[in-house]
Amino acid sequence: MPSNTPLAGVKVIDLTRVYSGPYCAFLMAQAGAEVIKVEPTDGESVRKRHATGGAALPFAFLNANKRSVTCDFKTPEGLAMMERLIADADVLIENFRPGVLDRLGLGAERLSQINPQLIVARNSGYGQTGPYRDYLAMDLTVQAAVGIIDSTGFPGETPVKAGPAMTDFVAGTHLYGAIVTALWHRDRTGEILSPDISMMDTNLPTLMSNLAAAWANRDDPTFEARTGSRHGGMSLAPYNVYPAADGYVAIIAVAEHHWHATARALKREDMLTDPRFENLKTRCANMDAFDAELGRTTAQHTRDDLRHLLSDNGAICAPVMKLTEVLRDPHLHDRGLLHHVDHPEYGRMVLMQTPMRYAGVDPVSYLPSRRLGEDNDDILQGLGYSADDIAALRSKGVI
Repeated sequence: MPSNTPLAGVKVIDLTRVYSGPYCAFLMAQAGAEVIKVEPTDGESVRKRHATGGAALPFAFLNANKRSVTCDFKTPEGLAMMERLIADADVLIENFRPGVLDRLGLGAERLSQINPQLIVARNSGYGQTGPYRDYLAMDLTVQAAVGIIDSTGFPGETPVKAGPAMTDFVAGTHLYGAIVTALWHRDRTGEILSPDISMMDTNLPTLMSNLAAAWANRDDPTFEARTGSRHGGMSLAPYNVYPAADGYVAIIAVAEHHWHATARALKREDMLTDPRFENLKTRCANMDAFDAELGRTTAQHTRDDLRHLLSDNGAICAPVMKLTEVLRDPHLHDRGLLHHVDHPEYGRMVLMQTPMRYAGVDPVSYLPSRRLGEDNDDILQGLGYSADDIAALRSKGVI
């Protein structure tokens, strides 16, 4: 990586799988760190999904700019190989169930012996402590456990999960922040911090408005957490998805002047003087009538017209875009977040760069995800293994 990248010179061993940990390691790679992804000899689970259309995209995205090695470190030879990899690394990232690395011979004490400067960053569903720590967890079940599913959907209907794998990516972003914080602290003080990032912990703050409503109604057994597309605390109006002539738009008024701008742009000044809608309190008290009236007006305009009409006049609005439209979004392509890639293994794809941008600094060059174990020989030679040693590891199924 270029020497002027933010994390140039940082070496990361990535033992993570699926989305959360790999996303953290991807962000580190895109910030200039050397990231070595270590997979089982048959590859991690997301790599194996490419049998169906489009399923290879997550692996290609999450593992760009990383090197790939395979290792069965349940074997003595594989464990020795891992110890050599770790010996000069700055960071080890893992998202196994708590205790797995200990059982494999890479517990905290042993890792400290191998490399006293190593930051061991752990990402799990419920954290390294607490009564849930040993439970298996994935995005869906964490959404259930933390209250996201209970707060998603419409009142009186079956709760549903949030559309995106949000708990994975929120946790992965927090993991990145924790690791960079630990690196800064190590370099400043010499003390080694060990991040313990829980998917449940990191996603609770996303429910802030919903939690406020739950707290206010904590003694009401009939409290309904689901508000559809309305504000989680039912304390803002407009705040909803409204019909357009060709789909839907989202409109929100955080402050009163946003609502006034919306009404004037839509030539609905009459709603400003309607006693049911004249202030935030009355609008919230008459939310059904308010949304219906506003929706009758928005339905007369296209999404694009509403975006410009409202946004250009100080209101807050965005069209509800289909995901197939988002893949072609000119703004995301102009910023370089989305870009077309001719992937050597998966073909033509639209993939993402890092969302972390710094004024005046270009993102690092994109390097496609590697084939399984593509860097085995190169990395092992760098660790002092001879060609015969590498052949022996391969013949034993260690790599």
